[in-house]
Amino acid sequence: MDSVIVFDMDGVLAEVTESYRESIVQTVRYFTGKTVSRDAIQDYKNQGGWNNDWALSQKIAADFGMQIDYDTVIEKFNEYFLGENGNGLVTRESWFPQPGLLERLGERYGLSLFTGRLRYEADITLRRFAPCVKFDPMICADDVTAAKPAPEGLLAIQQRKPKAKLWYVGDTVDDARCARAAGVPFIGIAAHTHTKRGELIALFQQENAVAILENINEIEGAL
Repeated sequence: MDSVIVFDMDGVLAEVTESYRESIVQTVRYFTGKTVSRDAIQDYKNQGGWNNDWALSQKIAADFGMQIDYDTVIEKFNEYFLGENGNGLVTRESWFPQPGLLERLGERYGLSLFTGRLRYEADITLRRFAPCVKFDPMICADDVTAAKPAPEGLLAIQQRKPKAKLWYVGDTVDDARCARAAGVPFIGIAAHTHTKRGELIALFQQENAVAILENINEIEGAL
C-alpha cells in the first residue's frame, strides 16, 4: 500500500462518552463525592497531556482536594469500565464507522491503529465491532514508553511501513501534536455534538490539520 491510514480509537472509531468518559465521572465521584462535568473533562483534554484517563481521574480528584494513589485510581476505574468479565461501562460503547467503510478503505489504503488504550482494552471493542478488519500494525499504550503527544507510536508505524505515506486520524489536541511531531498529516474529528467543538477546531487548525471532519464517515471525501 502506498498510503496507510492510522486511526486513533476513542472518539474516532468508538463512541466512548458513556464508557471511558463516564468511568472518569464515576471514579472521581467515588473518591471525592463530587461530580465532574463532561465540559470540564473536555477542558482538561484540550489542555493537552491528559490522554491517559487514569491519570486524568487522579488529577481531577486532586483538583477537588483528594490525593489518591495512582494504582488505587486504576483499580476503581477498571471496576466501572470493565466490570466483571467485561460487563461494565465498556458495553455502552458504539461504533462510528458505517458498515462497509473500513472494508472500502482497506481496498485502497493500509489500515493501522495507534491508540492510548492498552491492547486488551482495544481487543474487547475490536472483537465486538470489527472482528474482520485487519489493522497492521496495531500500536497500543503497552507498546510504547512515551504516551501521546509523544510521537513514538507513529514513528514505530513509519519504521514498519517505510515506503508508505501515513495519515493520522484523531480527535484530541494530543493526537494532533503527536502527528505534527512525527511529521505525519493529521485529520481531526470534531463531532457536531462536541461540547467544545469550536475550541477543538481552533486547536486542530493551530496544529495544521489537513482536514477537520464531523465524523469518520466523511473521510473518503477528505482523502
